[in-house]
Amino acid sequence: MRFIRLLLVMVPAAGTICGQTSPLAGTSWRLVQFQGGDDTKLVPADKNRYTLMFNANGRVAVRIDCNRGNGTWKSIEPGKLEFGPMALTMAACPPAPLNDNLAKQWTYVRSYVMKNGNLFLSLMADGGIYEFEPMPRPPKKTTKKPPAAK
Repeated sequence: MRFIRLLLVMVPAAGTICGQTSPLAGTSWRLVQFQGGDDTKLVPADKNRYTLMFNANGRVAVRIDCNRGNGTWKSIEPGKLEFGPMALTMAACPPAPLNDNLAKQWTYVRSYVMKNGNLFLSLMADGGIYEFEPMPRPPKKTTKKPPAAK
């Protein structure tokens, strides 16, 4: 009789840190600036055209100028972050350095820091830092009750 040994390896799910939910899960951000390792500074003309939304299920939705996309993310320990390949639309946006940089450097992000309410994504080998701020929350809709009948 043959015995089969089964080895189960517990791997943290995307969006978790050692079984706890990552502080990135469920957050949305817009780009403030990119500071390159060579002191290059790029600032978007419109912050709302460069956004990230981290879903708790390990998926991330992105907007890079006029293109939209999605991919995966994981944070297996505090401060560490990795993105998987990104599926991105290929609309013909007006030329802008941020369009090319962000899409090309996506998989080179290796760590993050949250400081003063902002999110800083660091590229490997001191390639640069992307600074994001929280997306503004839409105003709450209030419904007015009709005046009481007299």
